[in-house]
Amino acid sequence: MTSGAPGIPDLEAEWARALKILAGAQEVCLACHVRPDADALGSMLAVTLALTSSGRPVSVVASFGDQPFEVPGILRFLPGVDLLRPPSAYPRRPAVMMTFDAASADRLGVLAPCAARADELIVLDHHASNVGFGSVRLVDPAAAATALLARDLIGRLGVPVSRDIALGLYAGLVTDTGSFKFATTPRIHELAAELLSTGIDPGEVAHELFDRAPFGYLELLSAVLGRATLEPQAAGGLGLVWAAVTRADRARGGMPLDAVEPVIDVLRRTDEAEVAVVLKEADNGDWLISTRSKGRVDVGRACKALGGGGHARAAGFTAGGSATAAMAILRERLGG
Repeated sequence: MTSGAPGIPDLEAEWARALKILAGAQEVCLACHVRPDADALGSMLAVTLALTSSGRPVSVVASFGDQPFEVPGILRFLPGVDLLRPPSAYPRRPAVMMTFDAASADRLGVLAPCAARADELIVLDHHASNVGFGSVRLVDPAAAATALLARDLIGRLGVPVSRDIALGLYAGLVTDTGSFKFATTPRIHELAAELLSTGIDPGEVAHELFDRAPFGYLELLSAVLGRATLEPQAAGGLGLVWAAVTRADRARGGMPLDAVEPVIDVLRRTDEAEVAVVLKEADNGDWLISTRSKGRVDVGRACKALGGGGHARAAGFTAGGSATAAMAILRERLGG
């Protein structure tokens, strides 16, 4: 396996290499980043379904590197989740491995060593913070979602987009564009129209992704928002709002970590703050920190400097210690 500079001089050449590798593969091992969102898991499952329905004599293994291995509750409606295998069943040294929505190998969790040993590692990603890993890099920071690259791959493989394939791609597209509020282009809406033409119901997808929560979540949200802090002078005077979700908060309502992801979408509505931050305490005590910007502050740059990554408007990183200490280092990177 080789790696080089993050930039890709000739994306078409990379596509040609990827297709040649896949055409000769007897087994393709797919992986997306840990704690997968809809773009990561939806894109990977769409390609999994495409490969298994292509008629080619190829074995497909799909997983992600979380231990314990558990599909996030809000994503269990995605077609193909029954095809996922735990990391323990993943080949130790894949001949061909393909990653989805991961900007660096460490985002693959316990599957990172498999990526390091792979004979060929094909990387599909759209993060500007991608470090340039992999032997074939299908990386396009201009793409609003990895789902666009997955759709391109499926088309180049000559596989028709079924309703099940479309559902995974649409889930990725709708989440990473903020329900078509961000990074929207004519291409985005053209793809959405194509996917909807297969018969998927956008209302049902929105319900599964955005409009469901147990009552315990409402109790947790009330407690967390009651502790929210507004710092008008932070982020270069543009304003910062933040809140922390502790393990105790989650335990009271029996909330798994993935169930508290929507808290950031409530916090970011604050008129007085350009940047919103939610710190989520994981079971091991680490803080998983999500950031959102309304456009005037590049949170992706700040999070990358702290060992994470993402986009200018949405990014994250992981920190140990206390929530207060984590906020202090982030506040400095954001400009006070």
